[in-house]
Amino acid sequence: MSKKLLIIFVKNIKLGKVKTRLAKTIGDENAFTVYKALVEVTEKATSTINIDKRIYFSDAIIDEKWPNDYKAVQKGADLGERMSNAFQDGFDDGYAEIVLIGSDLPNITKTIIHKGFRSLMHNDVVFGPAEDGGYYLIGMSKFHNCIFENKAWSTSNLLEETLAELKQKKIEVSLIETLNDIDTFEDLQGYPKFLKLISK
Repeated sequence: MSKKLLIIFVKNIKLGKVKTRLAKTIGDENAFTVYKALVEVTEKATSTINIDKRIYFSDAIIDEKWPNDYKAVQKGADLGERMSNAFQDGFDDGYAEIVLIGSDLPNITKTIIHKGFRSLMHNDVVFGPAEDGGYYLIGMSKFHNCIFENKAWSTSNLLEETLAELKQKKIEVSLIETLNDIDTFEDLQGYPKFLKLISK
């Protein structure tokens, strides 16, 4: 068993359940199409990474996705609890470096994920900041549950607050490059390839 683990959080691709903010502008069908394409980008970027992977679905396992990797359903009342449980399981199973990403990043690459793991050689925690003030990647070489407790998820100062807390606790943190995910129509307009997928 390798000492590294990549966790991928995937929302089950259900009409009306994915990209709800985006759907307000472009409709459920188009939001569904965009998210499906984003999951495909994530699968392609991660499928050739030679690291143990665990795919956590929001509702139910989809066998066709990541066919050769471990799959489970996320456990927990909110995003923080679900991420915390996934990290805890990984550390309990003996992994020493764990990185978690979501599945809605048009620009996610194998190189960025490897950069996250490399950062853990010298830091306890690594974040990939998102342009909306959250983060698209989090990695740990030691389990710090405080990251997931009492946080206002999906807010513009999530990462800022988390970093301030970790600094106060003297926990070593590094940041890799900032990426944007597609949550709104304005975001979508920056990605012509995905904009083409939607029917007017």
